[in-house]
Amino acid sequence: MKKVKIKLEPIPLLFPHPTVLVGANVNGKPDFATVAWINIASGTPPSVAIALNHARHSLKGIKENMTFSVNIPGIDMVKETDYCGIVSGARRDKVKDCGFEVFYGELDSAPFIERCPANISCVAKHIIDLGSHYLIAGIIKEILVSDDCLTDGKADTSKIKPIIYVNYPSMEYRTVGELIAPAFRIGKEIKNALGD
Repeated sequence: MKKVKIKLEPIPLLFPHPTVLVGANVNGKPDFATVAWINIASGTPPSVAIALNHARHSLKGIKENMTFSVNIPGIDMVKETDYCGIVSGARRDKVKDCGFEVFYGELDSAPFIERCPANISCVAKHIIDLGSHYLIAGIIKEILVSDDCLTDGKADTSKIKPIIYVNYPSMEYRTVGELIAPAFRIGKEIKNALGD
């Protein structure tokens, strides 16, 4: 039986969304915003792209310093992660409210959160106004991962336990699910897939 496809209105519908805490120094103070619109943008140079609403307080710091951090919280930080998305740094000190220990790596204007199992610093290369959000492309300068979240010297998602945001239809946080197949191998089971 053929599936019936229903046409929906254009909305930002890709799922799930990795959920991170983007850090920036705003007027010399660290601020963090929850961001679920993030993706890898380039392999060479290694780059990420984030989308930030025009009203985000941390956007001011990114534009001011042309740097930002991507802090990957584990599932034990879901409360703080949600808080940083619903409260503005213009009105509250999120670092104090959440009890974050902040430190800096190679970039002295890209704050890291100690408790996050993975931290990435970026230099903003492009800031493009796309309507309701700015698209910010950043070149990755440094990656720090907690030693207990490594396997054979590489970041291990199963140990980091990142937060995933599911926006439609439920607006909820989840975690990474079960393994379904090995990447770059399962496809080889299709006959003649590689011209053999």
